[in-house]
Amino acid sequence: MDIKNTVALVTGAGSGLGLATCKALVEAGAQVVAVDLDEERLVREMAPLGERVHTLKVDVADDASVAAAVAFAVDTFGGLHVAVNCAGILGPCKTLSKGELFPLDLWNRVIGVNLTGTFNVIRHAARAMAANEPNEDGERGVIVNTSSGAAWQGQMGQAAYSASKAAVMGLTLPVARDLASHGVRVVALAPGLFETGMSAGMPAKVAQNIIDNVILFPNRMGQAPEFSALVCHVVENAYLNATTLSIDGGARL
Repeated sequence: MDIKNTVALVTGAGSGLGLATCKALVEAGAQVVAVDLDEERLVREMAPLGERVHTLKVDVADDASVAAAVAFAVDTFGGLHVAVNCAGILGPCKTLSKGELFPLDLWNRVIGVNLTGTFNVIRHAARAMAANEPNEDGERGVIVNTSSGAAWQGQMGQAAYSASKAAVMGLTLPVARDLASHGVRVVALAPGLFETGMSAGMPAKVAQNIIDNVILFPNRMGQAPEFSALVCHVVENAYLNATTLSIDGGARL
């Protein structure tokens, strides 16, 4: 799908991978509906991108909130062609620590944002995409989800996060099968350690140890524009579907 003149919805757009994705899509000629729960940061970060970006405060785990964002895209621009799910939270906590159990409310919040929120966007976006006129390949839309290397290499304290990201990877094939007859592709990306807000709190010594001993090449963390470049390639490459692509510098924990 040619990105130029498409309409894209990006979640988690106020920072990190979502912010970089918005920038890349705008540069490629898309109209972007950028959504995030942190409205103040979202508006601030999107301001330099100009009139091709439109911001909305959205909680991806809330059905009405997501439905309204998709309706805004369709009502304002006449359709929705691309949806990129970048919204996510970590919620680090051990299953059992000093006699204390992993709080279920924290578990439910992580699953609610990372997994339920992703599927919530998928289902509303899919309905909007199914109404599009197909291009020459019969394609009506592309959905890109964010999994993680933690899906299969989860670390201590990542039970909820890893479970949510493994589930995002797991839903890719069945949802792609569900939507194939509508001309909608579904692909997941699994980033490794990237320079984002999620990694910013990591002690420098720990981060350097991971870079030196875990990442094969290049010898550094990933950069958000590398992720967004892959998003754009997925959108443009019609033969990518129903799969999860790792982008991690060969990292093996």
